[in-house]
Amino acid sequence: MFIQMSGFPGSGKSTLAREIGKRTGAVIVDHDVTKSALMEKVGNGLTHDMAGKVSYHLDWSISESLLEQGHSVIFDSPCLYDEMVEKGTLLAEKYGIPYKYIECVVHDFTLINERLRERDRMPSQIKEVKSEEAFRKTVLNSKKPDDLPCLQIDTSSPIKSYITRVIRYLEYGEGGAE
Repeated sequence: MFIQMSGFPGSGKSTLAREIGKRTGAVIVDHDVTKSALMEKVGNGLTHDMAGKVSYHLDWSISESLLEQGHSVIFDSPCLYDEMVEKGTLLAEKYGIPYKYIECVVHDFTLINERLRERDRMPSQIKEVKSEEAFRKTVLNSKKPDDLPCLQIDTSSPIKSYITRVIRYLEYGEGGAE
C-alpha cells in the first residue's frame, strides 16, 4: 500500500503517520527528515528551494525502493504539487498496490500557529504562519487525486477520536465505510 499524507504544516500529518505505521507496519518516508538532513549537512550553500527539490527526489527514490522490497509506505509531506499525486498513483500502479490519500485538516489558524510554535522544529520546518490568508490559500491549493477516494480528516481533535476511521479507510476505502 502507498499512503500519501497531505495537509498544512502543523496539521498532524506526522503524528497520524506514526500511528498508522505502528498499527499497520508501514514505513514512513518523512520529507522534513530528508530535507532537514540535507540542509544540515550541506549548510548555507544550498538554498531552501534546492534542498526541497533534491529531498523530494530522494524521498521518491527511497519510497520506490521500499515498495520494491514489499513494504507499505507512508509518504509524509504536504501535497502542494500535482506531481506528488501523479508520482504516488504511478508508484502504486507500478507495484500493483492500493493508493490511499489522507488529508489532515485543521481549520483553526490560531491552533495551527500554536502547534507550529510548540513543536520540536527541524531546520526545514516553519515556526509560524504569518497570515491567515496565506494559510487559507495553501489549504485550498492542496492537490488531491481526481478519480480516487480520499479521506479528509479533521485533526484538530485528539488522534484517538479519528484513528479508527483512518484505519477503516485504509482497509476498506471510501471514507472508512465497509
